[in-house]
Amino acid sequence: MLASEQKKMIEALRYKTSKMLSRDKYDYEMYQKRDKDEEDLDSLSLRRLREIYDKYADKK
Repeated sequence: MLASEQKKMIEALRYKTSKMLSRDKYDYEMYQKRDKDEEDLDSLSLRRLREIYDKYADKK
């Protein structure tokens, strides 16, 4: 996964935090901080971010 895809997923979830469960919200906030620091996520983190994205992002 490219850094741009990672950034798009994090941006898409920005306004969904109020609907997230506490664990999902905590993980998302950590990924958001890592993205702000321009740090690439490892494979486990990417998998978890994808799970959160699939669960909360709007499907079009």
